[in-house]
Amino acid sequence: MEPRSLEDDRPYLRPEEPSAFPWLVSALVIALAGGIGYYYYYYLPAQQVPAAPQAKTEPAPAPPAEAKPAIANPLPATEAKSLPTLENSDSMMRESLAALLGSKAFNDFVIPTQLVRRIVATVDNLPRRSAPRRVMPVHPVAGAFRTTGSREAPTLDPANSARYATYVRAIEALPTRPLVEAYVQTYPLFQRAYEELGHPGKYFNDRLLEAIDDLLAAPEVGTPVRLIQPKVLYEFADPELETRSAGQKILIRMGGANALKVKAKLRAIRQDLAAAGAKKP
Repeated sequence: MEPRSLEDDRPYLRPEEPSAFPWLVSALVIALAGGIGYYYYYYLPAQQVPAAPQAKTEPAPAPPAEAKPAIANPLPATEAKSLPTLENSDSMMRESLAALLGSKAFNDFVIPTQLVRRIVATVDNLPRRSAPRRVMPVHPVAGAFRTTGSREAPTLDPANSARYATYVRAIEALPTRPLVEAYVQTYPLFQRAYEELGHPGKYFNDRLLEAIDDLLAAPEVGTPVRLIQPKVLYEFADPELETRSAGQKILIRMGGANALKVKAKLRAIRQDLAAAGAKKP
């Protein structure tokens, strides 16, 4: 049976799933920024306990459980006063991204407004079940999503991986150390956006590493990748794949060879992030 073409990626899996993952990876790592940023600690007042009667002896309280570190992956502090405000950060971010990606790639693929907020929201969403396209910092990958096989037993067309090849090559060419250094220098902006998103008392770099680790844990899936179409939308026929995170499912759909290359870049970025965190301020 001839491969069937769809208008775009929206009918595949869920409508919120992005088709812009390669440049999403570029954007979310390019703007990486370090620094302790802003962090809020909350303390509950000690609960008042009535005094025990003199005739009774209260048992000694159990030793408190070891407290979990508030920040698992701290970065060197960066002076927020040397940065623009979050509201005025687009100009700086556009210059930084264009320098790393190249002007043509930046103009072709990056949405140039609210960049920090878009990157933070996307990083936060990738380990979840869906990653809404409306908050992404990049335009969708061009071309039509294709399936092959029969209408009763559709499969993911391996030819789809060609749509991502140009983007994956660009990701491989991205200079890892400058990416991480740029992230470290502008981190307070990302921390501020993360708290603004609804995560006060949470540390964005921890969430970033969670997202990277989740992507690295994406399974290597053999072909053909079977699909089902219970209604309008395609889903993975394998329930174990269908319950994977949005980020992992995007890696699966871009093809095994492309996914391995993206994972190699993510590992390099993670290694440099860990090295940056190990540096003393």
